[in-house]
This record gives sequence, structure tokens and C-alpha cells, in this order.
Amino acid sequence: MAERNVFLDKVRITVKSGDGGDGMNSFKSYKGKPACGPDGGDGGKGGDIYVLADSAVGTLLPFRYKTKYVAGDGERGGSNLCSGKGGEDVIIRVPVGTIVSDEATGSIICDMFRDGDKKLICEGGRGGKGNVRFTTARRHAPNFAQKGEKTEEHTLVLELKVIADVGIIGFPNVGKSTLLSKISAARPKIANYHFTTLTPNLGVVGFHENSFVAADIPGLIEGASCGAGLGHDFLRHIERTRMLLHVVDVSASEGRDPIEDFGKINAELENYSEKLSALPQIIALNKCDCPDAEKNAEKFIKKYGKKFEIFKIAAIEGEGVYPLVAALWKKLSSLPAAEPVKADENFTYKKSGDLDYEIYMDDGAYVLTGSLVDMLCRNVSLDDPDSMAYFQKILRDKGVISTLLKMGMKEHDTVVVGGVEFDYVP
Repeated sequence: MAERNVFLDKVRITVKSGDGGDGMNSFKSYKGKPACGPDGGDGGKGGDIYVLADSAVGTLLPFRYKTKYVAGDGERGGSNLCSGKGGEDVIIRVPVGTIVSDEATGSIICDMFRDGDKKLICEGGRGGKGNVRFTTARRHAPNFAQKGEKTEEHTLVLELKVIADVGIIGFPNVGKSTLLSKISAARPKIANYHFTTLTPNLGVVGFHENSFVAADIPGLIEGASCGAGLGHDFLRHIERTRMLLHVVDVSASEGRDPIEDFGKINAELENYSEKLSALPQIIALNKCDCPDAEKNAEKFIKKYGKKFEIFKIAAIEGEGVYPLVAALWKKLSSLPAAEPVKADENFTYKKSGDLDYEIYMDDGAYVLTGSLVDMLCRNVSLDDPDSMAYFQKILRDKGVISTLLKMGMKEHDTVVVGGVEFDYVP
């Protein structure tokens, strides 16, 4: 069975950058000389996750079938000072106008506002250092290496909000798609039944040497701001527009009153967002070539003519379209350019390499937790004196010892690190 034509404009995906490769713990060896010094290379860096705005991608539908994106892990370091290969990056291509946010916090990571915009979402883990990196004047043969940084999985929300200068709105079957086909090169699906348009159609409208983008927003109905019909799915796209072209069926061919139609749609805009209701509007009274249209148009103009610019058109024949386009361009010329949604500048995904810690008391013992502990558990060998010396140095350098002393730690008090108990000896 063929799949129904679905427009997907909000999805959740999971992403994970690559883990860093482990450093190598190895020693040079020659015939008759099994250990001639350390030569372990560093692990490779894990692959990054990027998001790229691509005008060739029209909807988020591909993310229905693939929802998980994992970058390549860095390779382990080799002997003879050979570094491991870095993990392969992953580039996620999304439609222009996609807002990327973190599901857990709701923070906006980026707005893919322009074609070619590229954003680093998750950085791959750093590769671990090989044992040769731990040689010092006193430590000539370190028998340990560093593990690569581990990364975590995150859930992103991708929300597409069509970017257009003019949003064409109105009840279903009032002629929005027909009008777009007359003023631009767009060829939307047109038929005489409700919700023919299930996707916002974009068209570039030329006016002399100038041009602007118009979007045919699928028909709204009463209750759309509360989710009725396809309301929530499409109201979000109007948020990106600089102004609105409100198309009204002035012939009342659907048995509705044009004045009531106009009031109901504007009520839905106001209920959904004050920003939407404040957008400038130009009104196109369509189907003026039909019976009763002229009488209805007079009533409409009498009620709203002082507040809005109103144009009488017959979209099928193209009548009255040129003055309408001229008015749209004139109005747009006085409006500020659209701006991308501001991202949360303070938001970032932490890796296990972003070392922090907490200390709390448990039955008289000082318990150390956090990413610093996780790193030490991966990298420290309790049986190796050099590795334990590294362990103690890290605790001093990161301020753990001084913090414990400020908390009142005394000689022979118990400190728990990664489930292992240590006695403090100054």
C-alpha cells in the first residue's frame, strides 16, 4: 500500500558523538631486550555531530524512518607512538527553518535559518593519552595509559517553521493555492475539497526587479489554536512570516459568511499567539467573479475597509492579482527583515571530560562523586604505583584535597572514591 502524503514538521531524534579512543600502554621491545621504554600512542578523537541546513530537504519526513545518529568512535592508540584514527563525523541535513532544541531542558540550540548554516551539536570525546605521555624525570616507565573520553546520548527536538515573507492564510478551499500558483512559479496541488494542501507550499513572487517568498499555509478552521483540525501543525509556520495575506471566499460558496470567516481566523491567531495577531494583514476577497460576490464584497469593505487594505480578485482568472502583489511588496519594503530565533548561548552538552565533582557525608565517610570520579575509575590502576601517584596528583590539582580539608577531614578519615575506601594520610 502506498504511503499517504504526510508532512512531518516536528520530530525527536537521538544523537551521540563518538567516544575517544583509549591510549596505548606499550613498550618498545627488541630481541633480547623485552622492555626498552614506553611507546604507547594516543587514542583518536571521537566523531562530532553536526546539523546542516539544506534547501534541498523539504520536510522532516526522513526522520520518521531514522531517528538515531551515532558518530564514529576514535580508534585505540598503537605502539611505536602511533595515534589512533579519529572517528567519522555525522552531518544531519535538515530543512531551512528548522529549530533544534534539547528535549530535556527545552533550550534552543540553534535556528537553521539560512541555507548552508552549520552547527556543531555534540563534540566527540578526546582520545586518551598513551603511556609515553606520562613519563617524567622520575617516572621513566609508566605502566598505564589514559582511557578515551566517553560521550552521552542526547535527545533533540527538530521543529520546522517555514521561512517566508508573506503567509497566505484563510479557511480551507478559499483559493489560497490557486492564488499562489498565479503570483509565483509554485505549482501546488489544487482541488475543490477541504485540506487539499497538507504541506505549506513556498513560491517566489517576482515584482519587477524585486522578489519575495510567499507561503500557502494549509487551511485553518475554528478551534485551530486549540489543536482542532490541523491547527497546531500549521499555525507554527505563520510565526516565521513578516506579514499575512488573508484570503476570503467573498462568494460564500461554502455556505459561510465572509465577515464571520475573517473574524474567526483572526480569533484563532490571537488565541495562539499575540505575535501572530499583531502581524500586518492585507485582505484578498477572492471569487469575485461568482454570483453574490459583489454584494458581499461591499458589506466586507464597509466593515473592514478603514482598518485593512482590501483587494477584490478572481484568482482562477488572475484578475486583480497585479495590484495585490504591488501592495504586498510595498508593505514588505517598510517591514524589518526576519531574524533567526535566538539560541541559548549558555547551553552546551557536557562530556565526561568536563570534570566536576561533589562531596557528601555518609556514615562518617567523605564520598566523592561526579564525572571526575568516573574518569579516575577508568584510568587508574590500583595495583600500579605510578598510576596511584597520578590519581593523587589529579585529586590535588582539581582541588579535591583542599575541599576535603575545608570540610574538616582529618588524618585517617575515610574517603570513598568510586566505591573504594581510602584512609587520608597527610
